[in-house]
Amino acid sequence: MGRPTVTVFGSSIGAPGEPEYDQAVELGRLLAEAGYAVATGGYGGSMEAVSSGAHAAGGTITGVTAPDVFPHRDIPNRYVQEHVRAASLTERIHELVDIAEACIALPGSIGTFTELMVAWNLAYVARFSDTRPRPVVTIGPLWERLIGELGSHLGTDPSLVTCVENGVDAVHHLEKRLTTAP
Repeated sequence: MGRPTVTVFGSSIGAPGEPEYDQAVELGRLLAEAGYAVATGGYGGSMEAVSSGAHAAGGTITGVTAPDVFPHRDIPNRYVQEHVRAASLTERIHELVDIAEACIALPGSIGTFTELMVAWNLAYVARFSDTRPRPVVTIGPLWERLIGELGSHLGTDPSLVTCVENGVDAVHHLEKRLTTAP
């Protein structure tokens, strides 16, 4: 049996030395050291940072790209070991969620927000098929505010998303959730 996969959603922008990029490198390293394989959208920015951190710690990295949507990004970042090509943005997001035992959202923009909403929605509807929802974790204060607001205004369950401050807390939460029997 392979390592459980954690998908990390994050921005396509950012560079080494920037706090959010360096935070993503640390998260990738922590996930790999905890024994998780990592999946990302496969491109640059936070996705590359997570991949870099996981690679440095001997982790396994999958990148799910959408070449027809992003034709100027024809290859994944250099740390990706398994490259999955999705035909559309929707298929890319669903592939990233489907291959994972859990999802983490780093700070990002509308794309990261969309990925987080899909993961949250799938955790919410898991109850209708009597399945255990996959853990969904966010890192950073923006997500905490948004999850609280959306949970109260949309009548959904904000407790399905765990908001933490950093990668250490995110990995600690996953270790508790993924090793607990249903």
